[in-house]
Amino acid sequence: MSTKNQVRSFPRVKAVRAYTTVAAVSGNQGSDCHDVRKDHWIDGGLAPIANPMSGYAEYTSSRTSWGINALGSVVVEVEADDGSCGVGVTIGGEPAAYIVERHLSRFVEGQDPRDVELIWDQMFRSTLNYGRKGLPIQAISAVDLALWDLLGKLRNEPVYALLGGKTKDRLPVYSTTARPDVAKEFGFVGAKIPCPYGPDAGNEGFEKNITFFREWREKVGPDFPLMLDCYMALSVPYTVKLARELEPLGLKWIEEYLPPDNYNGYKEVRKSLRGSKVLLTTGEHEYTRYGFQQLLSSNCVDIIQPDITWVGGITEARRVVAMASAYDVMVIPHGSSVYSYHLQYAYRNCPLAEFINLSPKADEIKPYFGGLFPDEPLPTNGFIDLPEKPGFGITLCKDKLSRPYSRSEEESKKQAKANIERKVTGIATFPL
Repeated sequence: MSTKNQVRSFPRVKAVRAYTTVAAVSGNQGSDCHDVRKDHWIDGGLAPIANPMSGYAEYTSSRTSWGINALGSVVVEVEADDGSCGVGVTIGGEPAAYIVERHLSRFVEGQDPRDVELIWDQMFRSTLNYGRKGLPIQAISAVDLALWDLLGKLRNEPVYALLGGKTKDRLPVYSTTARPDVAKEFGFVGAKIPCPYGPDAGNEGFEKNITFFREWREKVGPDFPLMLDCYMALSVPYTVKLARELEPLGLKWIEEYLPPDNYNGYKEVRKSLRGSKVLLTTGEHEYTRYGFQQLLSSNCVDIIQPDITWVGGITEARRVVAMASAYDVMVIPHGSSVYSYHLQYAYRNCPLAEFINLSPKADEIKPYFGGLFPDEPLPTNGFIDLPEKPGFGITLCKDKLSRPYSRSEEESKKQAKANIERKVTGIATFPL
């Protein structure tokens, strides 16, 4: 009998592995952009950076002093039974690796990797008692991204093609940096700088913020888009006052000015700044569609900024992007490198990418994920152009990785067998 029109057999997931990186000592920070040396600009090496701990004198000098990099990176590898491997990353270090190996792996091994919706739903529901946001969702994100990478490799297609293909020929990029003048020279279409001081620095700190922004405006000129990242450090009245003072200086947007759970505060800022030309943005530390639903339904922001390696991976991010399109809200993801680039190419309401300059003095173009992916694509002349490679198009370097919660092949086989032989429902029921 001819097999010409039969669907080919598809590989199943053989094993899930979670690796961590050693502490960064030479700039190979992995997927944790804050796991850097002490004099790095992102740790406050070139100028102070306001943050949620700025009100405590002992923690004002650097962000790593209060442990922003305490957990480090985790890398998840999902292997199919034909030997193909997909890779996803997030932050969370050993705690995230434990969740992946000892909990989430049971929902993945033995599964058809095309069943991303089923796998995501089971991972999410099974972690509700201790999850919903933060570390468990980050762990889910890494597994989900590894599955999409694997799917692309099995189908020999880039992830953006799996999502529906390109909606734009090229993707423009802005830079988050301590040196917007250098970003302009590199050809980035705009720059975002960190806000140096929060409310605890008083009026003197407020005036220093104005001076800081004004000096950079003078250096980059009147037409170069300049944004301000406040990293959850401000209050409602402080944000409103700061945005009004900076609007005449051409502030394009003010970002993540309140703690992420202060939804009413975001509404108040929107109400107070109604009519302002300053765009309001947030979402870097928001999780899943449920968190973003609150931001979107209250119409309190112009742009949402999920991190694709934290929000729930591609599977959840595409739901967030679709939901945002119904509100005419733009999606400009935080960092995420290739994991966000592929998503952004596939959706119309993702018009701009972020590139966080992680060179210590913000004067070189360095890979976002450090040494994890030697072939990580980098921006050139204001664009990110993705190569025509399967999956996310990157190759994992395992030289500095370790697997802290290693499981045996027999353990993986046992979990795979349970999924392959799971009981199929034989009686149809009305699901209401």
